[in-house]
Amino acid sequence: MKLHKVTFVLLIIGGLNWGLEAFGWGVGQFLGESLSLIVYLLIGLSAIYEIFSHKKLCRNCAPQGV
Repeated sequence: MKLHKVTFVLLIIGGLNWGLEAFGWGVGQFLGESLSLIVYLLIGLSAIYEIFSHKKLCRNCAPQGV
């Protein structure tokens, strides 16, 4: 469950970063090349994790018992 929260936060950061990129303020340009690569890799892995686990972990998306 903690991993779900961490990946959710990373996806929010990634989404905000894409929004900032539209105005030329992306986080990647303020971090070093190696650090930004690590951050982007973690956000990408978080997205993959959420694709496969979100439906069963999210109480709004999980199938409701009948």
